[in-house]
Amino acid sequence: MSNKIALKININNEEIKLNVEPRTLLVDILRNNLNLTGTHIGCDTSQCGSCMVLLENECVKSCSLLAVQCDNKSIKTIESIGNENNLSNVQKAFKNNHGLQCGFCTPGFIMSAIECKKNNLSSEDEVRDFLEGNFCRCTGYQNIVKSITSFLKMP
Repeated sequence: MSNKIALKININNEEIKLNVEPRTLLVDILRNNLNLTGTHIGCDTSQCGSCMVLLENECVKSCSLLAVQCDNKSIKTIESIGNENNLSNVQKAFKNNHGLQCGFCTPGFIMSAIECKKNNLSSEDEVRDFLEGNFCRCTGYQNIVKSITSFLKMP
């Protein structure tokens, strides 16, 4: 008898069927089962935002969400945003404004930037407030905020 639960999740526009233990975290499924390693584990306490993904187009910390909570839902990870040969606008904004250093926290900030745009944020103060749950250990956030506000101005 198996304790696993069958799930169907749309991840980066691909229907995925999985059988998971009920206590399995979404971040573990993404990284360990699907090799989507752009979603980082930075704290294991749901405080840093490095594991941010879009669930039904809203930012969530995948280290604080059980995979079973995502059944029949849509998830976007950093891997769906663009690639080296075809950067998305948000990636271009981070590149052009030097919005990253080591890059570990960058996927979480990029996912947050996408939601900032969806929520029609425009000011630096609004962006800083929205980013409260994202931590960068390398910078003073100025270029991250500059990158996001630049992205918000793009069509």
